[in-house]
Amino acid sequence: MDFSPHTPEDIAGMLEVIGLGNLEDLFESIPEGVRLDRELDVPGALSEPELVDHLSGLAARSRGAGELVCFAGGGVYDHHIPSAVKALASRAEFATSYTPYQAELSQGILQSLYEFQSLVCSLYGMEVANASLYDGANAVVEAVNLSVRFTQRERVVIGATVHPHYRDVLKTYTAGLGLDIITAPFDPAAGIVDWDEVDVEGCAALVLAYPNVFGGLEDVRGAAEKAHGAGAVAIVAADPTAMGVLEAPGVMGADVAVGEGGALATSPAYGGPYVGLFATKSPFVRQVPGRISGETADADGRRAFVLTLQAREQHIRRAKATSNVCTNQTLLAVATAVHLAWLGPHGLRRLGEVCARRTAFAALRLGEIPGCALRFEGPRFKELVLETPVDGGELATRLAGRGFLAGPGLGRWWPELANCLLVAVTERRTEDHILAFAEAIEKELAEL
Repeated sequence: MDFSPHTPEDIAGMLEVIGLGNLEDLFESIPEGVRLDRELDVPGALSEPELVDHLSGLAARSRGAGELVCFAGGGVYDHHIPSAVKALASRAEFATSYTPYQAELSQGILQSLYEFQSLVCSLYGMEVANASLYDGANAVVEAVNLSVRFTQRERVVIGATVHPHYRDVLKTYTAGLGLDIITAPFDPAAGIVDWDEVDVEGCAALVLAYPNVFGGLEDVRGAAEKAHGAGAVAIVAADPTAMGVLEAPGVMGADVAVGEGGALATSPAYGGPYVGLFATKSPFVRQVPGRISGETADADGRRAFVLTLQAREQHIRRAKATSNVCTNQTLLAVATAVHLAWLGPHGLRRLGEVCARRTAFAALRLGEIPGCALRFEGPRFKELVLETPVDGGELATRLAGRGFLAGPGLGRWWPELANCLLVAVTERRTEDHILAFAEAIEKELAEL
């Protein structure tokens, strides 16, 4: 099947087969009042060289992390992806494989997913993981759905410091389910939720981010204890790149740990693709969404891998399915597994230490800028909130003119933080980058 447009001859032939004289006859059933009465305002076809030139021109208008020094955060981060990850994940066996339904022909990809699941369990201190979900936001939603099924309750508390996009996706997914989604406010001085002040009675789940959207470190252990005291499920959305220096959610009492694995799999890009990490403990295994690659033995007693616990609506009755996840992010999951295996425990710890140390250096230097201050107190990882004398979004736009990608400005979600700029510092940012970034902010503020 080719993907070239229909020729006039193709159209005439198809109309003849169905007994119509022209295209107007084809659309006769559409009321005239809603029918377009003119030709589409689109340019004509281009040759391949013309198309390449056109798209190259459009791409040249975009400036991203490849051209600017990237201090942008808010869920997508400029981490280094080793060449080995790209080389292995781009092999044809991975790049073209679809869902491995026929296990006897798919042992390689099934074992890769099994290793991915094992690594995610180790990362988050959990006992079972699935073969991936679409992205971090989708993983949060599926964790909430798990909690609702498990507890048979319809009230969910989610911290205001969980990324606003995640919270929006949760509301979209659950709009027709009648769930009561309660947002727990954050302490304006600390930038974290005071879980002691949150009412979780009758809740299915308590959801928090670790680190949170501001880079702050929530009290995971305290939140989990609070959730368990009310019979609720403790869900933690955890940054996998922080797990080398922070205690795993499962160790601190979380029942479900989810995350966005894109930072380990691919460079930043609008729209992704990304990969959702999902891990939980054994009592919840029958409620895990998506699919799991499991280990078994074949007819000859040899080690083998199969898809197991496929409680998707494509496999069982829709009313009994744990999710409607159609496929998953196998290619990105493989890339994540390769990166984690490449790093190893010591490499992951080193990654976290470098991010933490450079974030601390950035906090010290940016806090010295006249008229600026760090908005929140307390420990942080990889991100900080800088309060400035001007609108944070406007400052981010102006910094792009000086060669820096920063932000987002937080006023788009919190009006009281309109003058605040989110700053992310990964292992790719050197001290020289940070000093130059601070100088650029000083110059911009001096010109305003």
